[in-house]
Amino acid sequence: MMTPEQVLPKDGYRGTLLARLWDPRHQGPSLVAVRETGLHDVTAHFPTTSHLYALPDPAAALNAVAGERIASLAEVLENSGPGAAGGDRPYLLPPLDLQAVKAAGVTFVVSMLERVIEERARGNAADAADIRAEVRRIVGDDLAALRPGSEQAAEMKRVLVEKGMWSQYLEVGIGPDAEIFTKTTVFASVGCGAHVGIHPQSVWNNPEPEVVLAVSPDARIVGATLGNDVNLRDFEGRSALLLSKAKDNNASCSIGPFMRLFDDSFGLDDLRRTEVEMRVEGQDGFVMDGSSSMAQISRDVTDLVGQAMGANHQYPDGIVLFTGTMFAPVKDRDGAGQGFTHHRGDLVEISAPMLGCLVNTVETSDRCPPWNFGLRQLMRSLVRRGLGDAI
Repeated sequence: MMTPEQVLPKDGYRGTLLARLWDPRHQGPSLVAVRETGLHDVTAHFPTTSHLYALPDPAAALNAVAGERIASLAEVLENSGPGAAGGDRPYLLPPLDLQAVKAAGVTFVVSMLERVIEERARGNAADAADIRAEVRRIVGDDLAALRPGSEQAAEMKRVLVEKGMWSQYLEVGIGPDAEIFTKTTVFASVGCGAHVGIHPQSVWNNPEPEVVLAVSPDARIVGATLGNDVNLRDFEGRSALLLSKAKDNNASCSIGPFMRLFDDSFGLDDLRRTEVEMRVEGQDGFVMDGSSSMAQISRDVTDLVGQAMGANHQYPDGIVLFTGTMFAPVKDRDGAGQGFTHHRGDLVEISAPMLGCLVNTVETSDRCPPWNFGLRQLMRSLVRRGLGDAI
């Protein structure tokens, strides 16, 4: 059972917080302002998050609207468990809708080296420990201070090629071009409280706690939230061409609990200082803690957005962008040298002081509720509400 104290930022309702709910009154989503007085429906003013995030000052626009109170945050959290989908009470959805869900990979040195290890292990977790020691012996910590695309990075590439250690992951980690890929499609993400999905054939996988940016159609970062970029290490380790199968499965993308819009209480510099914590608690008694500091990211978030959007990539509905993680789970769970992998029923909590806490429970993708609400259903829902002209 989630509580407001658990999921809210440390400063409570001080920031400008937006959430989306499944609203059984309309058989569709509603946008709500998250306030101390409750969750207030603002859909009549902003039919989609894409409409709101495209405005010159989304936080000011949201704060200027009163909206109709639907419920308290505590009531909605009570409804937002894994079995909520399709229910007759409001529950949390991810705070995005029409935006493309993009992700930046290999943006931290620690996770970059783990990708190299996956590649050399060919997806076999049992070989990872020996390969990890070999990689660190050759590479050391020299990569931590490198600026991607710099002359020093190019020299490091030359040295690694000579040592037979070059990798496609090092290319995007310290080379000039960031890895930007599509995590999943519109509406396929899940929100706080829902199951997150692991492909049933995967035997080596992990959560990826990340900061997720809300980006307007003109490439402005207007807010941030938390995300779990669930990853299958065995699939991607066998072949990078299996990235889509490793990353995009039913319920494999979790985002929430709220979007914190930039205002006087939270801005870009606060985002750059964000510390993300993660805790996994298994039904077998296993516990794993980890953290990721945005201060250690290899590429600034504005650089990542610039590589995701621009003259070559237009997104008229905006994007949300996962910014990567430095968290690399290596704690043995099922046996010495086997590292970490999820079990069904794992409770995953991803938190940051200014963004709150995203809570999900692990299930296999085939057992998670199927994704069956798409763009056609959204348009029909808004038209039924008399908002067709506002779309």
